[in-house]
Order: sequence, then structure tokens, then C-alpha cells
Amino acid sequence: MDNTSKQPIAVVKVGGDVLLGETERNGIASNVKDLVDAGWRVVLLHGGGPQVNALQEKHGLTPNKVAGRRITSMADLQVVKQAICGEVNVSLAQELQNVGVNAFACNGASGKLITAVKRPPRVMSGAGDEPIDFGEVGDVVGINEQLLTQLTELGLVPVIATLGVEEHSGRIFNINADTTVVQIARALQADLLLLTTAVGAIYHDLNKPETRVTQINAQQAKELILQGVIQGGMIPKVEEALSELADGVKNIAIVGPQIKGAFLDVAQGNGQHGTKISLH
Repeated sequence: MDNTSKQPIAVVKVGGDVLLGETERNGIASNVKDLVDAGWRVVLLHGGGPQVNALQEKHGLTPNKVAGRRITSMADLQVVKQAICGEVNVSLAQELQNVGVNAFACNGASGKLITAVKRPPRVMSGAGDEPIDFGEVGDVVGINEQLLTQLTELGLVPVIATLGVEEHSGRIFNINADTTVVQIARALQADLLLLTTAVGAIYHDLNKPETRVTQINAQQAKELILQGVIQGGMIPKVEEALSELADGVKNIAIVGPQIKGAFLDVAQGNGQHGTKISLH
């Protein structure tokens, strides 16, 4: 146990969009195996937005988003459970088992891994003056880092679906994967937080692979946001990452899962793949 606890920890966020293709799913599995084989303990958190949308359509439900954030009714929550726990979570664990990684499929309610409270209604920019009630959506208030650590010390790779549970009532909430994964990384004082995206890095020009940004610090990241190089959904990811670096997460990287060896390359700081984000 003592030797295991000295092994570095990587926390990996996998978006539902990254899991749509077989190449990407296989890539995540082989990349995680690389880390495990190199002596890393790994915790994986995944979403499943596209899969939820597809299942909603099958059930005759219309995805309801305000200012880019999903409003989750009780009927929607049922679909969220089915899609991310019943489909994405099991499939991802299966991919990992196929390559010899002992994945432990679970969700935030398992062992109260992720505790949450209902998100209060709030005014959203671009959505009028009235507070929006997001329904069965929770804000994370706690991570059970002791249980997560013990699972990794048993040689397991927790594969966590993004649900949260209320401490005393057991009420289940839909939670945001981007904000949750950084809280997990912070709670574990992770050596590396990997944010997987389909693009796989920050580029000055998306059409020119040679313009990949290999490494940036906090000040450079802010400048790239102001210049419009970092834009759209990448802005909150990078801003959240910078706040976590200040809170003790040692290294953060944006990386694509499609290329074999990309995760280990980033973990070892070789600079061949992805974009590494550091404080200084």
C-alpha cells in the first residue's frame, strides 16, 4: 500500500463527444493503459451530452438548454441516468477491460463519491432578467477522496459517470463534468489533470497543425483568451484549469485521445502532443 500511495495520480476528463467514435474509445483505453503500465494511478470522469440528446429524442423529449446549460426535468433525469450510467459508463469500462485495465464502473452516488446540492435558480447572461430553475441539476459540494484513493490503491481505475447525490436525502442530480473533474483533481492533489477534447490541443490556427501551442502559463493563457485564440467552450476549461493550478493541482493538459501514446507523452512532458498548462 505504501508504494502504491507514492505513485502519481492522473485525473482524466472524457467528454461524451469524444466517446462517439470507435477510434476515440479505443484511443482512450490504450492511452489509459499506457499510464497504468507506467505506474500511474488513474481516475476517469465522463459526461455524455450527445448520448443523452440521442436518447431524449427516442423518448420524444426535447433537450432544453438555456445559455448553453441543460435544464433537467425529472423525465430528463431518468434519460440522463440511462444514457450516462447505462450506456456510456458500461461501454467505457468495457473498452478498458478489453485492453487489460481493471476499470471500476460507478457514478457519483456510488459510495457518495460526489455529493451535491440542488442548484438554486439564477439569472443567466443572455437569458433575460428572470432567474432560471435548472431542475434536477446539482452543484458539487464534496468529493470522497478517501474512497477514490483506496480504489486506486486496489489497482482499480474508477470510471465515474457525472451524477451527484445529496448527502442525507439520497436525491440524485445531474452535474457538470467540467467543473466536477477539477474538484476531483483538487481533492486528490492530482499530479496531472487531462482534459480530453476532439481537437486535442490549443492552436493559433485550427487549420494548421504546426501552430499547436505546446505549453502555456497562466499569463500567456489570459493573453490568448484576449486575442481570441482560445475561444468558445475552451475558455471556461482553461480558466477553470488555471484556478485549480493555484489550488495545488500540479499539471494540467488538453489532449486528444485518438493518438496512441498521447497521454503518457503529456505526462512525461515530452511536448509531442496536446497543450500543457502551468502556473508559471
